Amino acid sequence: MQLIKLNDHLWEIPRQAPMLVPGRIYANERMIGELRDDPALTQVANVACLPGIVGYSLAMPDIHWGYGFPIGGVAAVDAQEGVISPGGVGYDINCGVRLARTNLEFAEVEARVDQLADALFAKIPAGVGSEGAIPGLSMAELRQVVTQGSEWALRNGYATRRDLEHTEEGGRLSGADPDQLSERAYKRGAKQLGTLGSGNHFLEVSRIDRIFDAGLADALGLRMNQVTVLIHSGSRGLGHQTCDDYLKVIGSAMARYEIRLPDRQLAAVPISSPEGQAYLGAMAAAANFAWCNRQVMMHLAQQAFLEALSISPRELGFELIYDVCHNIAKFEEHTFEHRQRRVCVHRKGATRAFGPGHPALPEALRPFGQPVLIPGDMGRYSFVMVGLETAMRETFGSSCHGAGRVMSRTKAKAEARGRDLPAELKAMGVTVRARTRAGVAEEMPAAYKDVDEVVRVMEAAGVTRNVARLKPFAVIKG
Repeated sequence: MQLIKLNDHLWEIPRQAPMLVPGRIYANERMIGELRDDPALTQVANVACLPGIVGYSLAMPDIHWGYGFPIGGVAAVDAQEGVISPGGVGYDINCGVRLARTNLEFAEVEARVDQLADALFAKIPAGVGSEGAIPGLSMAELRQVVTQGSEWALRNGYATRRDLEHTEEGGRLSGADPDQLSERAYKRGAKQLGTLGSGNHFLEVSRIDRIFDAGLADALGLRMNQVTVLIHSGSRGLGHQTCDDYLKVIGSAMARYEIRLPDRQLAAVPISSPEGQAYLGAMAAAANFAWCNRQVMMHLAQQAFLEALSISPRELGFELIYDVCHNIAKFEEHTFEHRQRRVCVHRKGATRAFGPGHPALPEALRPFGQPVLIPGDMGRYSFVMVGLETAMRETFGSSCHGAGRVMSRTKAKAEARGRDLPAELKAMGVTVRARTRAGVAEEMPAAYKDVDEVVRVMEAAGVTRNVARLKPFAVIKG
């Protein structure tokens, strides 16, 4: 794969048939050396073949191979002439991250970490097929959840109005069509609202161990040694089934629209087509389920803190800083080559990173830029960043979403054989609660890139600015 170095943190795959635009990868010299023979680069080039794509096929520094799009991939397509591709959203529709702050300092909870971890593990169902946080949702209630998103949580006592204001899209993506979800999708999601799931999903209790920008940290209500909570999960079985359903529908429809792409996993149809509109309605519904899911888990986490620490809500001061999604396609206005364009931005393992002043941001955060939440592995650290104006000019308001895997789950389990990973993590100051040993092995720290290197590339590129670093001390896994 030919690569041209544009600067120390940006590389280009030149346009060549059948590519319609160049590919661009944010990475440093060391990262690109490891990527040169990686199939994820071929996926960047393949995405550049999507009809209606604008500007570039983009990849963030946490890039790794995914289904169709690389994970860490971004593509903006013209809203009128472009296509929609389920592979550009992914199986876990609106997998995302939310960060809550507390009034607590680490010293106040250090002696009760085990009790806190136990309470969180008991309160929030985790693991493959986990269910039961809110049992017995009827079909009518499920249809309300997928239509209303976090508004459903607000109406049912699981959220505050401020929570919704500090959630991307207000926790509700417009255009959701509950009729476009299959019966099987509803069946899979019926008992999973308020559950963590498995894989790379987690709840992480951290302390702030480093402040990079005191002014921005203060604006976000962050301070040294403060206890915070990160929740990373998505649309669970409902979203997975929805992706599976529409890959079949859209894959079968491509020939009718004479769309030919170099990879069948990139299955795509015109946005305006009946199949495209049906997928967008179903995707928005699954996205709304995911926002409501994370909101309910945040409510359950607050309850666990109150019970484990025997404190009042006022003493705890549990407040959402922001919730971001990183597997979604959304219609946005962007300026490219001095021209305002309405585009559908596919973000597959990438986070929206709007700059200061953007009207989509809550009024309290608008002067500072959108919070960008970047989880790392469960042994090291996670980061809070904010989007900058450069992101609006160069990445369609997008940034990285995490550390990025360097080891398959199969290889990670093989590497972990014979090791006591919970004890190793305990030695690093991290208490783990998990349903299975395999779940911990698959997500061992060595399976991931060092997220510090990933966020430094984004900051060097001027896309985001580092605000604070979070050091985990309790992690809940499936």
